[in-house]
Amino acid sequence: MIDFTDPVFQNDPHPTYAEMRRTGPVRRVRLPSGTDAWLVTRYEDARRALTDPRLSKSVAALGSSPAAAGQSAAGGPLSRHMLAVDPPDHTRLRRLVSAAFTVRRIEALRPRIEVIATELLDALDGRDRTDLIDAFAFPLPIQVICELLGVPAADQGSFRAWSNVIVAGTMSGDRLGPAIEAMIGYIRSLLAERREHGGDDLLAGLIQVRDSGDGLTEEELTSMVFLLLLAGHETTVNLIGNGAYLLLRDRERWERLRADRALLPSAIEEFLRYEGPVETSTFRVATEDLEIGGEKVAAGDPVVVVLLSANRDDDRFPGAGELRLDRPQNPHLAFGHGIHYCLGAPLARLEAQIAFTALLDRFPALRLAVEPGELTWRPGTLLRGLTELPVRL
Repeated sequence: MIDFTDPVFQNDPHPTYAEMRRTGPVRRVRLPSGTDAWLVTRYEDARRALTDPRLSKSVAALGSSPAAAGQSAAGGPLSRHMLAVDPPDHTRLRRLVSAAFTVRRIEALRPRIEVIATELLDALDGRDRTDLIDAFAFPLPIQVICELLGVPAADQGSFRAWSNVIVAGTMSGDRLGPAIEAMIGYIRSLLAERREHGGDDLLAGLIQVRDSGDGLTEEELTSMVFLLLLAGHETTVNLIGNGAYLLLRDRERWERLRADRALLPSAIEEFLRYEGPVETSTFRVATEDLEIGGEKVAAGDPVVVVLLSANRDDDRFPGAGELRLDRPQNPHLAFGHGIHYCLGAPLARLEAQIAFTALLDRFPALRLAVEPGELTWRPGTLLRGLTELPVRL
């Protein structure tokens, strides 16, 4: 049985997942929330599960179980977003925000993202050592999504603290409830302020959709803002942090990428595959009896897809345990698959491209300030990211 709270597992879950892929790729486990669920660890099983309509994403299907409380983290006001509902609600909610995340609209953000990255690195001038997560990997995407939504920059610190607690789920203990309540209160105050003063950002647009009666309830509006804020920065923080760590752990990779920027797109895809920002999918629940990877899953059983494990499956990726900056075929599942594929994937890729370009240009001698074994990873089973990344500039 996996002990998800074991620091050894948290810092390096890959050996455990590799063993599961070999000996029991679909296995019943007990999660930190106390919920028993099926863990899917092999690529082909994972890919099928992510598109199987018999596996519902609806939090309502989980009822009041620990699974609902632990995975959606909020229930109620924060659990009516796109990741917690099925079609037709999912289709309607995704349509309402998809226009803001087209490739053309995202590419138009490039100049502003480049300015933000430059300003953050300017602030490090004259310093020898810094935490790259705190100084760069976090503030870059959070500032971008806050500007896109119209959220005050002054509130980013509080939001980060609540976010860290919420994504750790039940492993945050008695801090989870207050963080959820604080987040709900914060979003509602944002909505009230924007209703009073108006604006031309995404938040104002969502309010207009809500108030015009176009099928967006107040609870859905609150949940949507929560999802956009949370997912709009968390994955990119980990993509930048994990990618920088992988490059600096082996400086030959850093130097190779610095010398050949044409490798950057494939390198980013390989960071996503090899040490992706999301460890597991959010909960699914079987709406009828079915079979996954030869195991019989009963109606009502929760199912969790381990994206981190599927992306290290040797049956799909030759030499999956090796980081290859020039890997030619890379159909990883880091952003999911199917109708719930990450809407913000183009934005995350653009931010990562700008972030690594800026780092390579500005600090060519960048190196780790500690041994890799001294680094720690964030608790919880949902996200995969470092708590800090001390570097010498």
